[in-house]
Amino acid sequence: MPEIVTAALVREGRVLLVHRSPDRHVYPNVWDLPGGHIDAGETELSALAREMGEELGVRIAVGSAIHLCRLQVGRREESVHLSAWVVTEWEGTPTNAAPEEHDEICWFRPDELPALVHEPVRAAVVDAMRDTHA
Repeated sequence: MPEIVTAALVREGRVLLVHRSPDRHVYPNVWDLPGGHIDAGETELSALAREMGEELGVRIAVGSAIHLCRLQVGRREESVHLSAWVVTEWEGTPTNAAPEEHDEICWFRPDELPALVHEPVRAAVVDAMRDTHA
């Protein structure tokens, strides 16, 4: 079963989301956390670091990553394991480094957070932002 890792980059009480391109085959035209597939031989955190570099052009401080939630999503042969993390420290300014995947990135406060692809992830992000006061 494929494994996916995502990150909620949190700073000054806001979380960074990406808007998935309308051309995406899976979950098009929705807001989501940035992330992607874990490659063979990678740990969740090494995949998280690689994905944040590829998608946002930032270098995360892996030690600042706090596990948020893990769930199985999808149906039957399309099921994947999804692991979400909160990251509060990174180097660089997040930019849309993967325009073929996302058509926009934007910072949101918890009370402004749009619906996400997976509602349990959205709820976990809001709870984590309240708990950490990040």
